[in-house]
Amino acid sequence: MPSSDFSDRPSRTLCLFDVDGTLSLARQSATPEMIETLRALRKKLVIGFVGGSDFVKIEEQLKSGNTNVIDEFDYAFAENGLTAWKLGKPLPTQSFIQFLGEERYKPLVNFCLHYIADLDIPIKRGTFIEFRKGMINVTPIGRNATIHERNEYEKLDLKNGYRRDFVEALRKKFPDYPLTYSIGGQISFDIFPNGWDKTYALGRVADEHFNEIHFFGDKTYKGGNDYEIYTDPRTIGHSVKNPDETIALLKELFLKD
Repeated sequence: MPSSDFSDRPSRTLCLFDVDGTLSLARQSATPEMIETLRALRKKLVIGFVGGSDFVKIEEQLKSGNTNVIDEFDYAFAENGLTAWKLGKPLPTQSFIQFLGEERYKPLVNFCLHYIADLDIPIKRGTFIEFRKGMINVTPIGRNATIHERNEYEKLDLKNGYRRDFVEALRKKFPDYPLTYSIGGQISFDIFPNGWDKTYALGRVADEHFNEIHFFGDKTYKGGNDYEIYTDPRTIGHSVKNPDETIALLKELFLKD
C-alpha cells in the first residue's frame, strides 16, 4: 500500500525529469519559467529529477535564489539514483568502486587515459575522467571546457562519432566487465554497473505504488542515457528537444487549468 507521504497531492502520479537538455540547457541554469512551472506542477502531483551528474553539478543548474534544491523536489536522484533523497531525507547509497574492485578498475581507467591521449580532436581541457559514487564519467575534451568549447565539440562529436567509437573500443577491450556505457549530455559518457542506469531510480519509488510514472528526457535514443528509463514498461516516456519543449508539454498534460 502507498504511504501517506504524498496525501496532499490531488494525483497519485509521479513525474521524473532528466536534467541536462530537459530542465535546463547542458550545464546551464534552469530558467525562472522552468522553476515556476515545476512548483506549479508539484501542487498537483509528485515530482523528481534523475540526473547522471553528481548532486553538486545538478544543484548548480536547478538552484533558484537561496532555496534548497532538495526541498524543491519530492525525489532527488543524482548519479542515476545511486545518491538519492526522498522528501529531503537521504536514502542509502551504492558504490561503483566496491562493486568493480580496484584490480579491475585500474585497467579500465588506464585504457581510457591512453585512448584520450591518442585521440586527435581540436582541443583538450582538464578533468577527462571524473570518479563519482556510482559511476565514472569520461570526457574526451575534458570537463573544464567552456560552454562555447562544449558546443563546438558536440557538433564534431555528432559528425565524427568520437564518443560512439570510444564506447565501442571499451566494449571490445573489456567484454567480461558487467558494465554499461551510456552517452549523455554534450561531451561525455558514463560507465556504471549493468542495471545502474536511470531505471535504478524506479526501484527507489516502487514502495509508493504510483498510478502513473511519467519520464521526460532528451537523450532517449538507444545508447543515450535516458533510453532505458524512457522505454521501461513502468514509465510513460516523453522525448523532448529542450527545456522549452518540456514546459510546453507539462502545460499541455497537467497544467491546463
